[in-house]
Amino acid sequence: MEFSVEFYETSLGRCPVREFLDELKESNPDDFAAVIAGLAKLRNRHYQRPPLSKPIGNLLFELRHVGKLNSRVLYFFMKGRRIIAVHGIRSKATKIPARDRRVALERKRDWLARNRS
Repeated sequence: MEFSVEFYETSLGRCPVREFLDELKESNPDDFAAVIAGLAKLRNRHYQRPPLSKPIGNLLFELRHVGKLNSRVLYFFMKGRRIIAVHGIRSKATKIPARDRRVALERKRDWLARNRS
């Protein structure tokens, strides 16, 4: 059984990860294709570990594509084999900036608060 990958949406219907991917597609189609392929691979448990993916704390994980600018999609797992992608970033840095960690954690909390089952 495979996992599903879902994108976080704000209460107003904005989808930050889709917006990130749309911008990436415009600015760097090759990196966009690599990130999309990485998201598809996450559906298989075998790929949910380095080098494609790794934990970053607070039960958040990163999907990572290394290039001139590192492209990352931050996500978390939910019951029912669900992966919820909450934030996308591009950076030359090897570490994820604290601000981006906070954004991802904030979106995770928001998603959990609005999706109690």
